[in-house]
Amino acid sequence: MPLYKDSISEDQTYDQHVRAELNRWVRRLLRRPGLIERASKAMQNKFNDKIVPKRVHTVITVAVKGLIKAVVIGLDFIPKSPPLYEVSLQKRDQLAERALAKYKKIAAAEGAGTGLGGFTMGVADFPALIVIKMKFLFELAHIYGFSTKDYRERLFLLYVFQLAFSSQEKRPELFKVILNWEENIGSWPVEERYEQQIDWDQFQREYRDAIDFRKTLQLIPGLGAIIGAWANYGLVDDLGTVGMNCFRLRIAGGVYLENDHPKRY
Repeated sequence: MPLYKDSISEDQTYDQHVRAELNRWVRRLLRRPGLIERASKAMQNKFNDKIVPKRVHTVITVAVKGLIKAVVIGLDFIPKSPPLYEVSLQKRDQLAERALAKYKKIAAAEGAGTGLGGFTMGVADFPALIVIKMKFLFELAHIYGFSTKDYRERLFLLYVFQLAFSSQEKRPELFKVILNWEENIGSWPVEERYEQQIDWDQFQREYRDAIDFRKTLQLIPGLGAIIGAWANYGLVDDLGTVGMNCFRLRIAGGVYLENDHPKRY
C-alpha cells in the first residue's frame, strides 16, 4: 500500500510528517488481533493442515531455510550500487517507492508466468518469490544508507522479513528487536554464530502460514496466472510497507506512542 495517504500540512516539516506516519503504522502493526482476525487465522490453519498438499509445505520449508541462510552467509544479493549517503529522507522515500513499484511488477509477472504452468511450476514459484523479496530488501537497505556488506545489516533484513509475514501475536517481540536495533547492534555475535539469533522453526512456520492461503490458490487449474500475479504483487507490497517503515524508523530515531507502546523521541 502507498505510505502516504495524508498530505503534509503547512506547519509540518517532512520529518515531522514521517514521524506521525510511523506512529500510525506502529499502532496498526501492534494492535491486538480482533475476533475476525482470530477466526481467519483458525480457518487458515485448518486450510493449511487439511487441504494444502504436504509437498507444498515441504517446498516452502526447504526454500525458506536454504535461501534465508544464503542471504546472511553469501554476498550474491548485495547490490552493485553503493549505499546512499547525505540524501534527505524524502528523497530516500521517493526512491524506495520506485523500487517497490519495480519489484511488485517483477513479482506479479513471475507469479503469472508460473501460474500458467500448473502444479509443478506453481510450487517452483515459492522459492523464486523469496529471491525477489530479498533482492528488494537489499536494494532498500542501500537506498536508506545501510550497507549490506555488514552481515548485521543482512541480519536486520531477516527481522524485517519476519515482521512482514509474522502473526499478530509474534509482531510485538519482533518489533522490539527492530526498535532497539541501534542500541543492541554492537552486542550481536560474530558472523560465524549468526544462526543463534534466528529461531528457524518459527521463521519457516510463520512465513509459510502467512503466504500459504494466497499462494496455494495459485494452484487452482484455470486461475493460476491471475491469482499468481495478484498474490505475488500483494505479498511484495506488504513487505515494502514494513521494510520502508523499519528503515524510516531507524533514521527517525524511534517512535513516540502515548499509551503502552515504546516511546523514544
